[in-house]
Amino acid sequence: MDRVQVQVLGCGDAFGSGGRFHPCFLVRHGATQFLIDCGASALISMQRFGVERNPISVILLSHLHGDHFGGLPYFLLDAQHVSKRTAPLTIAGPPGTRPRVLDLCEGNYPGMADSLRRFPLEFVEMQPEHPHQLGAILVTPYEVSHPSGAPSFALRVQCGQKILAYSGDTEWTEGLVSAAKQADLFLCECSSFDKKIPYHLNFQTLTERLPALAAKRVILTHLGPDMLSRLDSLGVECAQDGKLIEF
Repeated sequence: MDRVQVQVLGCGDAFGSGGRFHPCFLVRHGATQFLIDCGASALISMQRFGVERNPISVILLSHLHGDHFGGLPYFLLDAQHVSKRTAPLTIAGPPGTRPRVLDLCEGNYPGMADSLRRFPLEFVEMQPEHPHQLGAILVTPYEVSHPSGAPSFALRVQCGQKILAYSGDTEWTEGLVSAAKQADLFLCECSSFDKKIPYHLNFQTLTERLPALAAKRVILTHLGPDMLSRLDSLGVECAQDGKLIEF
């Protein structure tokens, strides 16, 4: 059966509002497992929810902010010394991903970048609106509006016949329409209810724009305090750490 399962390993904002973990989503489709984002708390949440790391073959990064890729040094350290990984791992993100990830590793553990030799590690620096075949998945990034020292992406991921879209962090931009069009699931950031936070979405704007997105199912993530305080009255589906989503 062509089913996709998404396990929410983290759906919080940069500040961990509500005690939520940083953004990280584990996607399973058949024998394929991959991550979308790997925030600073990702390894902790994997331990919390009993996720084995070695079956993960690809890590997709929407953008290069610490709450979205800051968990990579710990994931890689675990792969080298604890999980004893031998299978290849691909990290795919915007241009600049390779040096930013290696600098992050070096900043956390000097000498680490030169010691990752137990398993093959490949970096793929994706280009906007260009489909990238990464193993069994096809990923198309769309540039969005969220300064991060490199282009920031919304991601459209094809898993067999299913489409999973993810906004990353962004204010409203037409790139979201391209990423989410007819997606079976769209994970969309919604940092605030009505407050306009630069380079982020709020619920009022998103509600007005939902028809343009044309996604079959929308789940909100990256919720700030004023969104969390309204969870029972929003009338829309929202992510929770540990939540399992199938489509």
